[in-house]
Amino acid sequence: MSDGVSVVAGGGGFIGGHLVAELRGAGRRVRAVDIKPLDQWYQVFDDVENVGADLKQREACERVCAGADRVYQLAADMGGMGFIEHNKALCMLSVLTNTHMLLAAQSAGVSRFFYSSSACVYNTEKQMSADVVPLREEDAYPAMAEDGYGWEKLFSERMCRHFREDLGLPTRVARFHNVYGPHGTWEGGREKAPAAICRKVIHAKYRNDPTIEVWGDGSQTRSFMYIDDCTRGTIAIADSDILDPINLGSSELVTINGLLDIVEDIAGIELHRTYNTGAPKGVNGRNSDNTMIQRALGWEPSIKLRDGMERTYRWIHDEYMTKYGD
Repeated sequence: MSDGVSVVAGGGGFIGGHLVAELRGAGRRVRAVDIKPLDQWYQVFDDVENVGADLKQREACERVCAGADRVYQLAADMGGMGFIEHNKALCMLSVLTNTHMLLAAQSAGVSRFFYSSSACVYNTEKQMSADVVPLREEDAYPAMAEDGYGWEKLFSERMCRHFREDLGLPTRVARFHNVYGPHGTWEGGREKAPAAICRKVIHAKYRNDPTIEVWGDGSQTRSFMYIDDCTRGTIAIADSDILDPINLGSSELVTINGLLDIVEDIAGIELHRTYNTGAPKGVNGRNSDNTMIQRALGWEPSIKLRDGMERTYRWIHDEYMTKYGD
């Protein structure tokens, strides 16, 4: 493999920051790119090239792809369910970034273009029950993706395919399933369920408030993948010969109530739960079928949900106390 630069678009974000750390740990030269000011990046490393750029602009994409060997396109305007249900247009506009990054990567002659898709591309009719059958890659069609964010991801998957088939750009696509861990958003409206539950439990514990609000009725099911498994799987897929979109997620299914049980146990507290059934909750059930990635790469998540949630809780606890502690 060439020793050229690996570009991480969205390098100031949650997954992007961890991916930068993983790549630099493997000895790769890294260019991290994000629209946010540097002091708002979740992780910053002095020994990589850190670039501020709006990747919705084609000129910016051409600039950051110059001299690149690999491009990891993670940049997107997104967040947890509360954000994506109320900001469908913003989520759809991420297609500008994907389009311009593909064009720039193709022009630069990169050896590999990785695109981070999402389990939100899957047909929602296959996710109506909490007792969900794990989603296989072919379950994205016939297409009925999650409105807004899911459709943008599915469309961009197809762009990657056609850039590979028509223009010779070597693209790889992974469908991320609910990634969580430290050094990410934990408040403000863009956080996802694991971080939101950690914050709510910490808040209840330190404000002596015995209640917690759960979005939905708590029976909805999900699988959650710890960030270290995500970054290692991302690099493995990018380096592989896998041409079609592939699941990257855990198959360890849990209800939202079960996730809250885990966090309460970590915190050493038991709270009274109220259920906001009018809040955004997404599909009733979603899980990852890992048959394809196990067969192709022998890959399986190494970090159990309880262990990953404890690491995440401890980090959010420290952040919460730094900001709000007396």
